[in-house]
Amino acid sequence: MGGKRLDPALKKHFLERLDAVGSVSPVARELGLNLNTAFTLARKAGMATGHLGHPRREEYEKLRGQGVSRREAAQRAGVNPRTAKDWDNGVRRTGNSRVYPDGRRVNYTTGTVTMSGVIMKAPVRPVSLKSLEKKLHPRFLTLSEREQIRDLRAAGQSLRAIGRALGRPASTISRELRNNTGPAGYHPYAAHRVAAARRPRPKGRKLVGESPSRNFVQDGLRRRWSPEQICHALTKSHPDDQDMRVSVETIYQALYLQARGGLKREVQAAVRTGRTRRKPRRDPSRRTSRFNDPMVMISSRPAEVEDRAVPGHWEGDLIVGAHGRSAIATLVERTTRYTMLVHLPGSSHDAAAVRDGLVRTVQTLPPHLRGSLTWDQGCEMARHKQFTMATGMPVYFCDPASPWQRGSNENTNGLLRQYFPKGTDLSLHSPEDLEHVAQELNGRPRKTLDWDTPAERLRDLLTT
Repeated sequence: MGGKRLDPALKKHFLERLDAVGSVSPVARELGLNLNTAFTLARKAGMATGHLGHPRREEYEKLRGQGVSRREAAQRAGVNPRTAKDWDNGVRRTGNSRVYPDGRRVNYTTGTVTMSGVIMKAPVRPVSLKSLEKKLHPRFLTLSEREQIRDLRAAGQSLRAIGRALGRPASTISRELRNNTGPAGYHPYAAHRVAAARRPRPKGRKLVGESPSRNFVQDGLRRRWSPEQICHALTKSHPDDQDMRVSVETIYQALYLQARGGLKREVQAAVRTGRTRRKPRRDPSRRTSRFNDPMVMISSRPAEVEDRAVPGHWEGDLIVGAHGRSAIATLVERTTRYTMLVHLPGSSHDAAAVRDGLVRTVQTLPPHLRGSLTWDQGCEMARHKQFTMATGMPVYFCDPASPWQRGSNENTNGLLRQYFPKGTDLSLHSPEDLEHVAQELNGRPRKTLDWDTPAERLRDLLTT
């Protein structure tokens, strides 16, 4: 229109069309009006289209208050359904953007998303208060740390200085500032909200659909390869193809979550454990003690036991017969490697039988050779406190799955299998049989003893 006076007929026609359409921009384009002029006319006529200023919003809100559905209320009020949805969800339109209640500003022309001035690198989901206040792993920055970063950065501190103050690597500070700084600078609350919005990673599972990597994994499982072997074979067979990369964890998830679309059930049978579910694990510090009397762990054992300098400290265990129905208790002295075999009558090798057998055997030793006993965490030692009270020997327990902590005993048990093969009934052997085997074993020269025998070393201890 330039500087010319607006034709009254055109002005009247514009206001009529605005009343019918409800939006300034399309009417202005339809009539060839300057956009600024059109908004000025609408504002002077009391028909501005800003927040709560839509000419038909009052009518729409009234219909919604009467219980009318959104679709019907929008149709009766002459409002676009998308505009009605934005009103119901508290979304404001400003310029070419929509501003959401959680602070997101989505430009639907460029597709960019900003939050409190920070440009997001990926589409953002609404962030709930619960997500913002969720307690995270210590590797994630907290809101208070982000406030410190803001304050220290404003004071001119370097990235390394900020990292030292927070106990974080300088790279963490650099990445935080790079990812969460907007045009208006770094704001901790905006950065915290942005980080919470980025946290979810709704990624599809890699082995769900048909793919070459899935076929490779299936073939490897049918050939009875472990997931770890398959993982490395993929890398070796396809060194330049990044699509042919599957982690061990991805394979296990596909197997154990096959009900959600993972590998076929018949392939799962190729896993050596044969499990259809993952075995639950518990933090060792939260495990329930298996004994009523608390265990004293090997970490509390005196240093003199560890270096084998002082005799009288023993290692013990059971060797078990066929079907777990019979057993023999073994004791090995750590300094001399002297072996004592404990006869457990019949098929009984429960805690009471093992306690009585050990007490009976240990009491044949002189007091200065009753130093301590190291055992694994087998249930046969549930009455270890009673054993200690009867013999004066403290019992120390190895860590779970750590047989090397009783290496002398493990080695001796292997030697004893020459006399008591696995899968045989050990209850058939009398105390005399066990004594004969122990004497033969203690009469063997040992390299670790400079080719002395355990019996000779024990004799020297008893005669000096």
